[in-house]
Amino acid sequence: MTSFVKSVTFDCREPLVVATFWAAALGSNVDEDSTAERAWVESAGWGGPSLWFQRVPEAKTAKNRQHFDLRAAGPLEVERDRLVALGASVVTQDGDLYVMLDPEGNEFCLET
Repeated sequence: MTSFVKSVTFDCREPLVVATFWAAALGSNVDEDSTAERAWVESAGWGGPSLWFQRVPEAKTAKNRQHFDLRAAGPLEVERDRLVALGASVVTQDGDLYVMLDPEGNEFCLET
């Protein structure tokens, strides 16, 4: 027997803020039972893990050891601008790859 990834968990200061960002970024919704202490986002597609956001007292202090690599479904710059409008920020660009931060500073990549 094997295991599967049920959810990816984020420790964060503002679970609803971070969950709202990722739900919009990935074309999903924040679950209606989410609270200021914990929130989750179901996968917009079939079979993906859900995202779980839980409140912790400490702020992020170091670079993530894991991160998401997002693939833009359309023009890269249009998706970059959409994510920035949702609350992300751009750290660096290297050709067709952007290193970005979500609203709490969690790194992720956007590429073609």
